[in-house]
Amino acid sequence: MIFLYRIYQWLIAAPLFIIATFFTALVTSIGSVAFSGDFWGYWPPHYWSKFTCWIFLIRVKVIGRENVDKKTSYIFVANHQGAFDIFAIYGFLNHNFKWLMKKSLEKIFMVGGACRRANHIFVDDTRLGAIKETIAKAEDTLKDGMSLVIFPEGSRSWDGKMIPFKRGAFMLASEFNLPVVPLTIEGCFERMPRYTYNITPGLITIQIHKPIYPGPNGFNTKALLSECYDTVQSGLKEKHKGVSSGQRVK
Repeated sequence: MIFLYRIYQWLIAAPLFIIATFFTALVTSIGSVAFSGDFWGYWPPHYWSKFTCWIFLIRVKVIGRENVDKKTSYIFVANHQGAFDIFAIYGFLNHNFKWLMKKSLEKIFMVGGACRRANHIFVDDTRLGAIKETIAKAEDTLKDGMSLVIFPEGSRSWDGKMIPFKRGAFMLASEFNLPVVPLTIEGCFERMPRYTYNITPGLITIQIHKPIYPGPNGFNTKALLSECYDTVQSGLKEKHKGVSSGQRVK
C-alpha cells in the first residue's frame, strides 16, 4: 500500500503542491502590495495549507479552540516536529497571525519574497541588534487581533522530542505584555520527519492550551519559558516526551 502512495505522492501530489505553492506566493505578493498584507498574507496561504494536507492525505484535528478569542492578539509558541507543523498551523489554527522566522528563509524562491511583502517578521540571529529590530517590527504588527506564531526550539526536531526553547519568543511576550498560548503539535514527526521527504498519511493534532497572562509586573521571562515548555510537553505522547538527543531516531 505504501508503494502505491509513494507513486501518488511523487507523480501527482508533489507536482500539484509545487504549482499551488508558486501560485499562492504570487497571489500573496500581489495582494499584499496592492491591498493589505494582513488579509492577503493569511487567507491564500491558509487555503494553500488546507489543500496541501488534503492532497497528501493528512488529517488535522484541533483541540481547545475555546481557549482563544479571534479578536485578541497572542503570541503562540509551538513545538516543531516537522515541516507539516507549518501547514497544520496555517490551515487549521483559524487565527490571523504573522510568523517569526529566520532571516535565511527570506531567500526561498518566491516564497521568501511573498512572506516579506505580507509583513511576516524575519529575525537575523547573527547580529546583536537583531532583537531590537524585531521588536520594532512586531510593535507595528501585533494589534487588533493580529498574533505572532513562533517555534522557540529554532529548528525541527530530529527524533520527535522537544529541543530546549530559546528566549526570543518570551522576550517579545514580555516586551509587549501579550498573553502567550502554548501549542502542542503531535503527529508531524510521523507524517514527515526532518531527515526525509517521504510522507506518511495520517493524523496531526494541534492542542491549543489556555493562554498565560502577564501579572501586574509583566512576565518573568525565565519562568514563562519554563511554563510554556512544560505545558507543550504535557500534550505529547510518551514516546515524544523528554529532551531531544539532537540525533536522528533509529
